[in-house]
Amino acid sequence: MIVVDCPVNNLSFGNVSYNILRELYRRGEDVSLFLLGDRIDASAFDKIDPDFKVWIEQSYQNRYNTYDSDLAAFKLWHLNGSIDKKTNNQFLYTFYECSQPTTAEIAIAKSQKHTFFSSSYSNDHFVKCGVKNSSYIPVGFDPDFVIKNVKKPSGIQFGLMGKYENRKRTEKIVKLWLKKYGNQRGYYLNLLINNPFFSPEEMQQLLANLIEEKRYFNLNIVPPLKTNTEVNQFLNFIDIDLTGLSGGEGWNLPAFNATALGKWSIVLNATSHKDWATSNNSVLVEPEGIFPCYDGKFFQEGAPFNQGVFFDVGDETTVTAMETAVKKAGQVNSEGIKLQTIFSYRNMVDKLLSHINASI
Repeated sequence: MIVVDCPVNNLSFGNVSYNILRELYRRGEDVSLFLLGDRIDASAFDKIDPDFKVWIEQSYQNRYNTYDSDLAAFKLWHLNGSIDKKTNNQFLYTFYECSQPTTAEIAIAKSQKHTFFSSSYSNDHFVKCGVKNSSYIPVGFDPDFVIKNVKKPSGIQFGLMGKYENRKRTEKIVKLWLKKYGNQRGYYLNLLINNPFFSPEEMQQLLANLIEEKRYFNLNIVPPLKTNTEVNQFLNFIDIDLTGLSGGEGWNLPAFNATALGKWSIVLNATSHKDWATSNNSVLVEPEGIFPCYDGKFFQEGAPFNQGVFFDVGDETTVTAMETAVKKAGQVNSEGIKLQTIFSYRNMVDKLLSHINASI
């Protein structure tokens, strides 16, 4: 029996939690399930095994009957919010994107039985700050995503997927693409960049700023996708992924998944990307400079969490990378497909359970 404390929803954390729980279910593990958000939202997982869904529901409903304070507890969450523990033996899995661990973040990491970071870049920062009870375990490839032929018009389809954020360089990437390919036949940009933490009015203004009162026939704003099947369709529709140009990531699921599905991702050779993106499976772009992480909304200067800098991309190198990717478009990225087996949830959970069992 293991206590699990995680979200199950349609966001990235919820997706990773779902896949970890599925792997525990396949292994016959008994789980006392506590949910961050206090409700199960499995609406995005339209391929869910009915028996697995029942297992999740029962593990949650019976959580107090199966709970014991001496059990090992596995939590998947931000450092901010992980000071709360379900048991004294809590193992935290977290995504960290910044560069300067704060006193609060260091204290929370140290307070866990063990803290697992999703990237070696993140773990290295905390080790340098004196955190000895931490290690790096990579994320797995979601087996619900499959390679499939998708009917689409002629031309090269670019895609940018992920919440509109400054750290992801959303505005810069789109404007560079529009300057290079805007209103050119044969090139299309599909934007899946809705940020649910912005109001509809804020998102509308951000999108208006991207096009600067111009009209582009080859720019497609994709509405939020509700299911994994729809996301899988989107990833198979595009030829070139731009999501990997983000300046700060704990893993970058969209770029990783696109690459593992045989697409060509343009990837900034920094932060978590260095754990999975290589010159063989991606179009790498070297960072050019850094910028403060603070954006006045998600990252506040002087706050007890999320401090430091992100890496930036250069204009010319980014456009050159787009040109390189165009030459590869249509070719199957066989090295990228290998990521599906190199980084699996089976391997991930093997490492998690091995460490947990050896520590209690």
